Amino acid sequence: MITKNKSGYITVNSSLIYYETINYQLINENKPILIFLHEGLGSCSQWKGFPSELSEELNLPVFMYDRYGYGKSDKITKPRTITYIEEEALDWLPKIINKLGLDFHKKILIGHSDGGSIALIYPAAEPKNLIGIITEAAHVFNEAKAYDSLMNIVNNYNTGSLKQKLKKYHGDNTDSMFLSWSNMWLGDNFRQWNIEHYLSKIKCPVLAIQGKEDEFGTYKQLESIKNNTKGKTELLFIDNCKHVPHQQAQEIVKKEMINFISGL
Repeated sequence: MITKNKSGYITVNSSLIYYETINYQLINENKPILIFLHEGLGSCSQWKGFPSELSEELNLPVFMYDRYGYGKSDKITKPRTITYIEEEALDWLPKIINKLGLDFHKKILIGHSDGGSIALIYPAAEPKNLIGIITEAAHVFNEAKAYDSLMNIVNNYNTGSLKQKLKKYHGDNTDSMFLSWSNMWLGDNFRQWNIEHYLSKIKCPVLAIQGKEDEFGTYKQLESIKNNTKGKTELLFIDNCKHVPHQQAQEIVKKEMINFISGL
């Protein structure tokens, strides 16, 4: 298969949003689209080669974008609210899909961390043509263990190498992106954040993946997804893996994703 990539910008909610497609020529062949949703400090580029590999293996097109405030999209200028993840799923994502004319295509959402939470909420807004959801390290409620890990990340950003690493991907957006994200997750109000009530809206198959050494959540996250969704939900709990399964356990994650998607 000849890979054809395409990138560009669209305007959503008066902001420029950067997007990329991989093997975009397949979109018009009535094939399902793999929609990648990045993590809380992520971007299209930070998925690295993983979306391309999945696209090639499955012969399916990929769509992904930098959320508002991230990567090459417009800088965030307003404080985040406690419902910012819900807003991404119920407002931004449906508008982006509509703007690019993808409404009537079958879709499989693949979300990591915050992106996984967005994928789980999205069916409450737009369940049509959604045939599957894959999450990696998704949060459905805020666990106590996340606080210490977040404090370590903030310390690394302020005194370590994290800021420079992120700047490669987020440029002038880096400070506003990081501070708006970390301040929200560390705020007292966010301790009670919970999206479990959205899970009953999910009727399509789900593959929920998490590392056993995830710094931000325990097996309780997977249990909640399994117990509250209404369709067939498979769990993958991976040994010797932390918060980024598609990098830390790439081969097993790729294999299980391919098997899951092939069976839809």
